[in-house]
Amino acid sequence: MTDTHSDTPSDFPGDTTDKVRLGGSELTVSRLCLGGNVFGWTADEAQSFAVLDAYAAGGGNFVDTADVYSAWAPGHRGGESETVLGRWLAGRGNHDQVVVATKVGGHPAMPGISAANIRTATEGSLRRLGIERIDLLYTHWDFPATPVEEFVPALDALVKEGKVRAVAASNISAERLAQALDFSAREGLAAYVAVQPHYNLVSRPTYEGPLAGVVAARGLSCVPYYALAAGFLTGKYRPGGGPVDSGRGHGAADFLSDPRALRVLAALDKVAESHDVAVATAALAWLIAQPTVAAPIASARKVEQVPALLAAMQLRLTAEDLELLDAASE
Repeated sequence: MTDTHSDTPSDFPGDTTDKVRLGGSELTVSRLCLGGNVFGWTADEAQSFAVLDAYAAGGGNFVDTADVYSAWAPGHRGGESETVLGRWLAGRGNHDQVVVATKVGGHPAMPGISAANIRTATEGSLRRLGIERIDLLYTHWDFPATPVEEFVPALDALVKEGKVRAVAASNISAERLAQALDFSAREGLAAYVAVQPHYNLVSRPTYEGPLAGVVAARGLSCVPYYALAAGFLTGKYRPGGGPVDSGRGHGAADFLSDPRALRVLAALDKVAESHDVAVATAALAWLIAQPTVAAPIASARKVEQVPALLAAMQLRLTAEDLELLDAASE
């Protein structure tokens, strides 16, 4: 197997390369993660394959999915995204070049992070993805009633069996993250290497503060979801504008009556214009510039949307850019 997962990147945080090591793992990921929530939902298989091809051709190697995608859609049961991604990996024969991240614990038919559920859900994900090993496995949601003494050993067992390379947590509190890390260290078990929080220019308190503090202190990486605020930070949504063709357009529209969000958008317009890039590119570059952030997650339904996402990996915002965006988003 080609060991592209463990190439040595520049130091992190603060590196200026297109790739970075994820926490204390051997996974080396591109600074932009492609979200797979649209695969098999608002993007059919052909569209999804085109997006994945364009992302990989542009230097991306980090794809995020979950067993629950897209159980919320009429006629869907969940697992559609993993299935589409698995067919693409099989067709291209390129898993050695792609870091595959998926999540368990959030599927309505398999909720929770009990040891048994983690095992069952992971086996299902492996089948749908058509691979022998998941590179990064997230617990999708925290379930406080499940003690760390149960779910951490379950994750460790999957790592020891070679079915998972590294583990991470999405939607977890600072307190529970610290508890899980402490238990892993005490017992010598596989530990979380990353977190996936809701985090973007119009939603900073969802990560900044105690959670970001634990991540920084323990040497983890942050992989933010909703990096473009359901599309609002692409600049497609403007006050008085018409509806946008998007499966999540209603979420972005919620920001149109928020004065702070509109200030952020105005600041992004200035930054994007000064660098001659798309608004989405500037928004993602701000995230990439934040301490502990390894790779924001952004999805694309159409291949034409991919270049603006990839461009964030090359855009280096100036101190003045960051100051403007920080002030607008406070």
